[in-house]
Amino acid sequence: MGENSMGGGALVPTVAKSELAAASSSSAETATFEKQAPDKDMMCPICMQIIREAFLTACGHSFCHNCIVTHLGIKSDCPCCGQHLTTNLIFPNFLLDKLLRRSLAHRIERTASPLEHLRRTLHKGCELSIRELEGLLSLLEEKKRKMEQQESEASMEIMLGFLHCLRRQKLEELSEIQADLECIKEDMISVERRRIELYRQQQESLLLRKDYCHVARKKRVHSQFNDLQECYLQKRRNWNKQIDSNAMDIEGYNPGLEDFKSVLTGFTQYSRLRVISELRQGDLFHSANIVSRSDSPFIKDNLIETDELFATAGVSRCIKVFEFSSVVNEPEDIHCPAVEISTRSKLSYLSWNKYTRNQIASSDYDGIVTVWDVTTRQSVMEYEEHEKRAWSVDFSSTDPSMLVSGSDDCKVKIWCTNQEASVLNIDMKANVCSVKYNPGSSFFVAVGSADHHIHYYDLRNISQPLHVFSGHRKAVSYVKFLSNNELSSASTDSTLRLWDVKDNLPLCTYRGHMNEKNFVGLAVKDDYIACGSETNEVFVYHKGISKPMARHRFGSSDLNDNSEDNWRRIIFYQCS
Repeated sequence: MGENSMGGGALVPTVAKSELAAASSSSAETATFEKQAPDKDMMCPICMQIIREAFLTACGHSFCHNCIVTHLGIKSDCPCCGQHLTTNLIFPNFLLDKLLRRSLAHRIERTASPLEHLRRTLHKGCELSIRELEGLLSLLEEKKRKMEQQESEASMEIMLGFLHCLRRQKLEELSEIQADLECIKEDMISVERRRIELYRQQQESLLLRKDYCHVARKKRVHSQFNDLQECYLQKRRNWNKQIDSNAMDIEGYNPGLEDFKSVLTGFTQYSRLRVISELRQGDLFHSANIVSRSDSPFIKDNLIETDELFATAGVSRCIKVFEFSSVVNEPEDIHCPAVEISTRSKLSYLSWNKYTRNQIASSDYDGIVTVWDVTTRQSVMEYEEHEKRAWSVDFSSTDPSMLVSGSDDCKVKIWCTNQEASVLNIDMKANVCSVKYNPGSSFFVAVGSADHHIHYYDLRNISQPLHVFSGHRKAVSYVKFLSNNELSSASTDSTLRLWDVKDNLPLCTYRGHMNEKNFVGLAVKDDYIACGSETNEVFVYHKGISKPMARHRFGSSDLNDNSEDNWRRIIFYQCS
């Protein structure tokens, strides 16, 4: 036949839906049986399952009726031995069916649960008296009661474990609170003793003169009490872990209390900003003299200051150097610079050489880093390796010949004023917004990036950052050092952050100003951090407290106000 020309091997049949429905009850009954690894002689050679409706072939092999009929519809041979076979040569195997049903029933009997046995017995119509049923119900009720009791005991055990954990946690908190109270008691005694000593050393009239100042400072303490409390406890606990609790300095203070005293003094010493001068440059109605613009994604204004001089630069393609004393002490409608240097491109940043005071480095929109001689008004060196706009440049505080720059080309470059090409090149994964040397070493550089991170490099091994500080949710616009170990950062997520670059730790997060679009500036001095805000305000933070200690609003409060007058002026503030 034509069917015999097909490839060898038995074919698994496709069962019709009607046949599948008819066999569903049988399948359910044999499910447990099949899980017990039945004898291979009971399995159909075609479907490899327990034989259902066994049929015997003329050659002596048994198959499921559906399996063998489907096979013979395709090929006319025996799936086992290959002899010629048709549907006229297969017959029902009643004996095997009977044996399979008995074996199935026996296996189910052995593997069924007691509940299944009872259900089957009742289903078969087993006759039970009322007394027997009552006894059975009584047993079931007792079983139910015991199970509920066990479940309740398990729940109580879990709850008891939870309460033990909660009690242990609260005892630890109580112990911590008791330790804090003991520290507070000790500190109160130390402070009171020191206050009495100072009172005896000073005249009463001097103290009376300062009463008003003390009242104002106390108000500032109460206004930021929670932050100050957290700062005090943190410093006290940290010192208690490091040294013996009885260790005191020469004034009888615990070092942790001395640390908090400096924070408290610095935070309450000033409460407001006072304008001492405004720098107005050139023709107020000439757009080329605008130092920075509010519609820019980056504040192009840059102000750097020495003890006697400060310089500004921006979109006017000009570096202007002013005498600080003349601007502050001799206010005029128009201030003229002491030195003016023309540049080819708009400038993004300036950095004054910390040792060679007549040198200023600039970075510009064409990616050029230039070192200028302020005295001769000429460029000393020009570096043109950056492929895109260079946002930041910084001279090293410890090596006057070294400077670093960062650019939109995702590169950080280290330069030496004695060489014409870059000394080192660091490839970043995102645009570089700000770079800064550690003030205590020319080996360490902090990089603020558009990837929301600050990368801290040891230039002796630039294969990977020494630390990566994470926490900002948007681009890091500025990085500046408060000290050799403390790094501040600003971001367009409306936060400033303080980091410990030595121990790789976050120290504090400052919130209060608004900064979501423009780079609004960052300045640091001693323990204070200042920044601008898109609400036309200046904010000042103390490094130990997360909320602003002083703020000043100037110009219009309208965020969409592009009034040129607001952006032509540099405002000088003094804390008071």
